[in-house]
Amino acid sequence: MNDFPTRRLGGLEVGAQGLGALGLSEFYGPTDPDQAVATIRRALDLGVTLIDTADVYGHGLSEELVGRAVAGRRDEAVVATKFGVLRTGDGIGQAVRGDAAYVRQAADASLKRLGLDHIDLYFQARVDGSVPIEETAGALAELVQAGKVRYIGLSEAAPETIRRAHAVHPLAAVQTEWSLFSRQLEDEVVPTARELGIGIVPNAPLGRGLLTGRYRSTEAFGPTDFRTVAQPRFTPENFPGNLGLVDRLEPLAIELGVSVGQLALAWVQHRGEDVVPIPGTRRIDHLEENLAAATLSLGPEELAAIEAAVPAGEVAGARLTDFSLRFVDL
Repeated sequence: MNDFPTRRLGGLEVGAQGLGALGLSEFYGPTDPDQAVATIRRALDLGVTLIDTADVYGHGLSEELVGRAVAGRRDEAVVATKFGVLRTGDGIGQAVRGDAAYVRQAADASLKRLGLDHIDLYFQARVDGSVPIEETAGALAELVQAGKVRYIGLSEAAPETIRRAHAVHPLAAVQTEWSLFSRQLEDEVVPTARELGIGIVPNAPLGRGLLTGRYRSTEAFGPTDFRTVAQPRFTPENFPGNLGLVDRLEPLAIELGVSVGQLALAWVQHRGEDVVPIPGTRRIDHLEENLAAATLSLGPEELAAIEAAVPAGEVAGARLTDFSLRFVDL
C-alpha cells in the first residue's frame, strides 16, 4: 500500500506502524505457523515494513517464521530482532547477558534462524547490569562495521544508559512498553530519546490486548497464556477494574465510528512523528483493524477526552511481575 505513512527511527525510515511478532510462536495460546507467515506477508502488502521479533520468542521459532515470511520480499521488510534475555524451558526469562562475546554469538544465531545476511535493527532486549553498556554498545558497533547489522537500539533501558550507549554508537530507537496503561517512559525516557534524535518503538500499545475491550473475562485466556501467568493486570483482582477503564473509551469510540482498540492505538500513534508502535497479532483481520489506527486523525479535544477516560495512574497492577521488573530501567 504505497500511501501508508512512514516515520523515521533515527536514520531509518519505516512504516508508521510495525508488527510485533511476540505472539506468533507462543505466549498467547495456540499458534499456527502458516497463519503467522500469512499475517506478516499481509502486513507487508499493506505498507508495514518494521517486523519486530526476538531470539527468545518461541526459542527461535518466531525468527524462523519471520525469515520465511520475508523470503523473496527482503527489500520490503525492515527486520528487527532482540538479544540478551536467557530462557530455559517455558519461563519468560531468567537472566540477561550483554557481554561482547555473547552479543556476537547471539547475532550470528539470529541471522542463521532468519536466513538473512544482515539484521536491519538490532535491540538489546534488556540491559545487563553486570556489564558496562559501553562494552555492549561497542560490540554492536562492531556488528554494524562488519555489515551484519544496520542500526542498533536498546529496550527497557534507563535514560542515562541510553545516553552512554548513544555516545559509543548512535542508537536508532529505544523500545519499551507504551500505552494508555503504561506511561512510565514519558517523564525521562521520551525526552532523552528526543534530545538525542532517537526514535521510539512502543511495544504492547494495546495493553497486551486488554485495551481492545475484546476480552471480557480472564476465562478467555488458556492455561498457557502468559497474561494469566505473568501479567499482574490480568489477575482476578485487577482485571475487572482495568476492563472498566477500557469501557470508558466506548462512547468516544462510537462517536468517532471506530473500535475501542483503534482509539487506544491511535492515541499512541499521536505521541509523535518519531513513534512507531508495534502491536502484535496472529490474525489478518486484527492486523487490518490495527493499521487503520495509523491514519486515524484525532484532535486535541479528542486526545484529552481519551486521557480523561483512562487517567495515567488508575490502572491496577504493575506492567510486569516483580521478578521481571528487576531487569528494566537499568
